[in-house]
Amino acid sequence: MTTLPRPAPPLALAGFVAAVAVVATVGSLAATRSRVVYSGLAQPPWAPPSWLFGPVWTVLYLTIALSGWLFWRTGARRREFGWYAAGLVLNAAWTPLFFAAGAYTVALVEIVVLDVVIVATAVVFRRRSTAAAALQLPYLAWTLFATALNAAIVVLN
Repeated sequence: MTTLPRPAPPLALAGFVAAVAVVATVGSLAATRSRVVYSGLAQPPWAPPSWLFGPVWTVLYLTIALSGWLFWRTGARRREFGWYAAGLVLNAAWTPLFFAAGAYTVALVEIVVLDVVIVATAVVFRRRSTAAAALQLPYLAWTLFATALNAAIVVLN
């Protein structure tokens, strides 16, 4: 088993923030018309206003980065980061699928897979760090809400 190289903790934290920033950038580039698209969709009455997504995701991206960093600090091995990395890739893919491609059903399937991956990440992280696992829970809660919203949009549109 290969352990990950251990740079200085602040440098490693910056690396996790940078990785998550790449995911956020992909999402923001794909979401340039998101407010127009989102407001043009039939939505359930419990749908949040479009302005709420930016602040929520900003906080969540920071918790995702911190979670990964805390897990890394435990001496986690490379293979143990598989679920975390898969979650970042799936997170980056959802926004282009939903907003840029308008593939609402495909995005729904993708986000359900993301939900499972976040749960798996939390389970793996909990083996070494309850704090790292706990920081995945707000992300899971919001993603489950987004899954329900995506499903409602599929049904209503």
